Amino acid sequence: MNVLFFLTPKSQVKFIDDTMTVRQAIEVMDFHRFSTIPLLTKDGKLVGTISEGDLLFYLKNHPFCNLNELDEHNILEVKRYKDYLPIKVDVEMSDLISNAVNQNFVPVIDDQLNFIGIITRKSIINYLYLNK
Repeated sequence: MNVLFFLTPKSQVKFIDDTMTVRQAIEVMDFHRFSTIPLLTKDGKLVGTISEGDLLFYLKNHPFCNLNELDEHNILEVKRYKDYLPIKVDVEMSDLISNAVNQNFVPVIDDQLNFIGIITRKSIINYLYLNK
């Protein structure tokens, strides 16, 4: 089976880009209730992932008086402690599964490292449950 069977395409994935401020990233994550979200460059390359924990440690180490001050800081200033490992479109299912065990979603990139979407752990589990 091809891993693309499970793909949620980029057009349906919420993400933040490297030009956003810390405040904008927090607002996107809060609005969508995400604990981790892909971080992309403006031209669609995967930088990594930002988690709630990354943001909390940033806020702890950089106290601010109000949220407006977060507009002065780019999201790339936030140290990422554990990026979700991406896979390429041509990997074996075993590689997808090994990543999905430890991540809520697996970012998928093409040969030019362009982000093309994600595969959620939920989609894999649903498939396995329905096709047992």
